[in-house]
Amino acid sequence: MDGSQQPSPLMLSVSGMRGIVGGSLTPEVLTRYGMAIGCWLKAEAAEGSGLRVAVGRDSRVSGEMVEMAVVSGLLAVGCGVVRLGVVSTPGVGVVARSIGCIGSVVITASHNPAPWNGVKVLRADGAAPSAAEASALIERFERGDFEEVGHESVGRVADHPGPVAVHVDRVLAEVDVQAVREAGLRAVVDSTCGAGGEAARRLLEALGVGLVHLHAEPTGLFPHPPEPTEENLKELCSVVAREGVDVGFAQDTDADRLALVDETGRYIGEEYTLALCARHLLERSDADGEAGVAGGVVAANLSTSRMVDDVVAASGVAGARVVRSAVGEANVVTAMLEAGGVIGGEGNGGIIWDRIGRVRDSIAGMALVCEMLAARKRGDGATLSAIVAERPAYAMVKAKVAADAGLIARLDEVLPGAFPEAAADTQDGVRLDWPDCWVHVRASNTEPIVRLIAEARDLSRAEALVSAAERALGLTG
Repeated sequence: MDGSQQPSPLMLSVSGMRGIVGGSLTPEVLTRYGMAIGCWLKAEAAEGSGLRVAVGRDSRVSGEMVEMAVVSGLLAVGCGVVRLGVVSTPGVGVVARSIGCIGSVVITASHNPAPWNGVKVLRADGAAPSAAEASALIERFERGDFEEVGHESVGRVADHPGPVAVHVDRVLAEVDVQAVREAGLRAVVDSTCGAGGEAARRLLEALGVGLVHLHAEPTGLFPHPPEPTEENLKELCSVVAREGVDVGFAQDTDADRLALVDETGRYIGEEYTLALCARHLLERSDADGEAGVAGGVVAANLSTSRMVDDVVAASGVAGARVVRSAVGEANVVTAMLEAGGVIGGEGNGGIIWDRIGRVRDSIAGMALVCEMLAARKRGDGATLSAIVAERPAYAMVKAKVAADAGLIARLDEVLPGAFPEAAADTQDGVRLDWPDCWVHVRASNTEPIVRLIAEARDLSRAEALVSAAERALGLTG
């Protein structure tokens, strides 16, 4: 079934615009959104800035069409465009900051299936717009509040010669390259025929990591569903076990998410990515005196595992703490910066390391995991599976139901009252916390669904939490 035959919502949220090509995501819609982005970025730009906007895309086959429509809108309102070609989402942010753009645009639908595409905006500082800023952009788009320029002021297009190298070099500057090279690590990477393959190869080659690379070419013809879940990564797990490497890495199509597989071929998943990277930075700062995690602050969204809290509590770093935000990397970045931290992320495998950039970054995550493995190899020789086993294990259950306005409105009306013994956080749907478990129910930013996520020490307890939330909302009998 092609995209035009599927239900075709147009999603507008803090995560940008997403829709189905041939359905809701038309050239007209995209050009108008490009005009809205250009006008919004110009209004936010510092006086005297060059009004250039960097534009990159993931490898989806619809990417060129979407890019051309958005670029046309940007040019029409007087923005110059620096085209980056096929490049990761974090790479776009790094390059845009390095050349002084007023912002950037990424053409991607992240983990959504192939018929989808989308448009994501980054500010001049490389971060996604805040919820308030995203709302202002959406309102501008919906009102048609554009200021087209005359022929003499239409923007011009230039191509950047090497965006991937800029990103990788920025990451390499922040890790101990020699220590990783001396460790002699080996890895398997599944790049899903997305935008992150070249950056992954360049990074691991520079770190001296032996590489078996699956689906490296950015064809946009995804070999499996692009979300890096256990069900979709059976091939990666099998190859890791067969090759006897130290670690397996899985990227999504725009390379902002990173899932892990241990040396035995066991899927560790995305929830561990932030916990392991935060732990490594805390240990690194403790060992060498650097503020690897400034003040020990780690930011995470409300749907992220308690493993992060365990890592911070066990770190011994004075003042170490976790700050929680609404889901969405812009919200995590805001919480991270307000609390004075330099690392944050989400349980979907997204690492936000402020020394590199202000969006999720699988390349930064790979570098930190390799540096961690190298340090442990020099020390106690612990493998990735042994490192994972050092932390208390949790079971997480994720469910979703079709969204409607009535259901979304009922979340904070019903759930806190249905579970009065739990601590309730209502900054993004409702998260209910007990001493040994939690459940989070919220409307998705990227799909027309409500997500239910629960975590507990055992699977049956997590499943029971999801079922209890569904019953409270009248979704089951």
